[in-house]
Amino acid sequence: MTVDNDAGKGRPEAIKAVPVRHPGRWLGAAVVLVLVAMFIHFLLTSKALDWSEQWKYLFSDPVLKGVRNTIWLTLAAMVGAVVLGIGLALMRLSANPLLSGAAWVYLWFFRGTPLYTQLLIWGAIGSLFPTVGIGIPFGPEFDTWKTQELVNAALAASLGLILNEAAYMAEIVRAGILSVDEGQQEAASALGMSRMQTMRRIVLPQSMRVIVPPTGNEAISMLKNTSLVVAVPYSELTFTAQTIYASTYKIIPMLVMACLWYLLISSLMMIGQHYLERYYSRGTSKGAEARQRLRFRGGGGGQ
Repeated sequence: MTVDNDAGKGRPEAIKAVPVRHPGRWLGAAVVLVLVAMFIHFLLTSKALDWSEQWKYLFSDPVLKGVRNTIWLTLAAMVGAVVLGIGLALMRLSANPLLSGAAWVYLWFFRGTPLYTQLLIWGAIGSLFPTVGIGIPFGPEFDTWKTQELVNAALAASLGLILNEAAYMAEIVRAGILSVDEGQQEAASALGMSRMQTMRRIVLPQSMRVIVPPTGNEAISMLKNTSLVVAVPYSELTFTAQTIYASTYKIIPMLVMACLWYLLISSLMMIGQHYLERYYSRGTSKGAEARQRLRFRGGGGGQ
């Protein structure tokens, strides 16, 4: 009997796996580390920042009052803008051309003009409308008030922010409503539900997963936009910082201090936004974000 020595010659050799190298990632990481080190060195050594001056005013009564006014303005503006925005969105979707056209003109004006300019107008609203009255349109007035006495700085600032933000919220809400399949509304109508019942019980709850993320972003933007009410003027955080450095001449330390407060508040808002998004996205695209991250990290043979 002979042994076939050539029996194993057809077997392929074991594959030697060579890890994929990513020099671009290492280079990018090195650049980021150098920039971070430079930034930390700047924070620790720059005399212009004057951390002792910042600490002196960080929790002072004027600054804390400015922080409270900033938070109050943000909340008031977003609540008012959401309520008004829902109404404008429904008007835009209305089959009535007068309602739809009026909402379009509103959005066109407030989205097409700068917020700072609008706030300047609100600061001088008494010049545009010297008096405000109640009466019959184009007829006699029953009672009148001076506008400057009726509309103080806080009201002017909040109204300016609300009316501007409502134009953007209307488009966000409209997009959320349109994201719900029309079959949902047809099914609700077949069950005998009115249009308002359908909107309140069927459409709006489902559209929240589309509405919440951009609304959270708008709220964070609104926090920063409150700094523009210096045009009214109204004493919020940035205005308070300006008032302090007008007497101390420490411009950069006071502005950096204001930035630290804005970062703290916006970070807390981002945490709340994260949990709201997670709540309203339950059962929709579970794990989609994790899959996208995995695809980004390992996909495509990139650097």
